[in-house]
Amino acid sequence: MTDSEKAKLKEIISSRIEETKEEITELQELVKPIPLDASIGRVSRMDAINNKTINESSLREKTQQLKKLERAKENAEADTFGLCSRCGEEIPFGRLEYMPHTTRCVKCVG
Repeated sequence: MTDSEKAKLKEIISSRIEETKEEITELQELVKPIPLDASIGRVSRMDAINNKTINESSLREKTQQLKKLERAKENAEADTFGLCSRCGEEIPFGRLEYMPHTTRCVKCVG
C-alpha cells in the first residue's frame, strides 16, 4: 500500500467515525422509553414499540461498527495495516476503501 492510499484510508476512517457517532446519537434518541401517558393510540403505540426494537438493533450494530473503526484508526500506523490477518496477503485497496475496518481479504473471509 502506498503512502497516499494509507493517508486516504485514514481520512475515510476518520470521516466514518464521525458519521457513525452522529448516527449513534440519533438512534439513542429513538430508543428512549415510550411514555405510557403518550396519547398515540393502541395500534400506534405497538408500532412505536416495534420501531424502538428495530432502532435498538441498529444502535447495537452501529456501536460495534464504531469500535471496529476506532480499532482500525489505532492500527493504521502499524506495518501490518492493510494485510490479511489470516494469510498475510495485502487486502485490495478497494475493499479497504469500502470497509476500512476489515482485517481479512475476500478469500479468507469466505
